[in-house]
Amino acid sequence: DVQLVESGGGLVQAGGSLRLSCAASGFSKRICCMSWYRQAPGKEHELVSSIRSDDRISYMESVRGRFTTSRDVARNTLFLQMNSLKPEDTAVYYCAAIEYDVCSASWCDVKGHYNSWGQGTQVTVSS
Repeated sequence: DVQLVESGGGLVQAGGSLRLSCAASGFSKRICCMSWYRQAPGKEHELVSSIRSDDRISYMESVRGRFTTSRDVARNTLFLQMNSLKPEDTAVYYCAAIEYDVCSASWCDVKGHYNSWGQGTQVTVSS
């Protein structure tokens, strides 16, 4: 079974930085997408950033230029470097993955296609 374990969340002042990590294990098929989602209280999940099987990375508009997604293939770990944090970035951040026999790039944008999720890590940005 796939396991995704996030770490690195915490409390930070506005303008500060945090680095989230997602340690992944148990993949047996092709990894189509690995992504960061977030969910603020009372709101729907938002797709923050995705890295596709062709290594293309995308970001939601409100974090572009402030957040950077990367991965360490050897350690099977996904990272999210978050700089210039704002109070509106406060949320639980989840690592998610799509694992399947074949992949379609369009799947990364659809929450329903993700078949593995981490437990989430809380990020709180104070003003």
